Amino acid sequence: MTLLRRSASLIGMAGIILFFAVMKPATFPTLGNWLNISQQVSMLLVVAVVMTVVMAMGDFDLSVGAMASLAGVVAAVLFKAGFGMVPALGAALVVGVAAGVANGILVSVAGILPFIATLATMTVLSGLAFITSDGRTISGADIPAAFGEFARGGIALGQEGDRILRLPSLTLVAAAVTAAVWLVLEQTNYGRRLYAIGGNAEAARLAGVRVTLLRLSAFVFTGAGAAIAGLMYAARVASANPIQGDGLMLSAIAAVFLGQSLTESGQPRVLATVAGVVVLGALDNGLTQMRVDSYVRQVLVGLIILIAVGASALARRRARA
Repeated sequence: MTLLRRSASLIGMAGIILFFAVMKPATFPTLGNWLNISQQVSMLLVVAVVMTVVMAMGDFDLSVGAMASLAGVVAAVLFKAGFGMVPALGAALVVGVAAGVANGILVSVAGILPFIATLATMTVLSGLAFITSDGRTISGADIPAAFGEFARGGIALGQEGDRILRLPSLTLVAAAVTAAVWLVLEQTNYGRRLYAIGGNAEAARLAGVRVTLLRLSAFVFTGAGAAIAGLMYAARVASANPIQGDGLMLSAIAAVFLGQSLTESGQPRVLATVAGVVVLGALDNGLTQMRVDSYVRQVLVGLIILIAVGASALARRRARA
């Protein structure tokens, strides 16, 4: 049954990509388009892989989108006030880490359910983003040129027609974050303990695992990752506003659940999450090329979440049986 489920998931994901390749053969399967997709999903990939860390414990974080928005706004406001690149970006990262610590304390120390705790912090952080920015978009001369130039840069790969192909800088940042999270989660005792907590927190506690501290640290991961994604987004569009990260949370959860349908145990895994992000990016890009309304895309993402959640829940029940 597990092999059948995983095979069905792989066939479904490959089918989505093949469908668009057939429907838009001149544009969708090209290297240039896939490099474009890699840049488009770079922020989502960062959020999704750090979301994998908390979901490995059976938790999740609803506040990552608001964190990303606030981090971008904080950096932009400091740029506008005349601060340099290092203090502005550093302050934004500190904000993300602080939000992660707050979530971790609420969940692991205070014992509040992750859904309630992170829903509350999402509301608070969103409000802070509006207060910090005065509800406005910060752009233009207030954003250093070097900040946007980095996001538009990349490593030259060659030429496709009249277009110079580049591996985008944001793609490289996302790949570096993904590699680091994969190393920590999949190749260290720390990661194994997080999975132990996700399997049975009480059993892990009795085995000597410091559950409270580890759960707190996992939320710090998501806070830092969300802040990095917020800065990437602000750099890409050379502006910041208090709602620009709002779509990241739902898509990140969808990517992790979609990836879970590929794993044997139904657990979140970093490389499986990457596959989920790629499929969501390809889906959005393909539907955009076919000029499908954005609201229809939202419906499809919701359906994908339902299917992926059902598949991963079935896998976990099978594994426990």
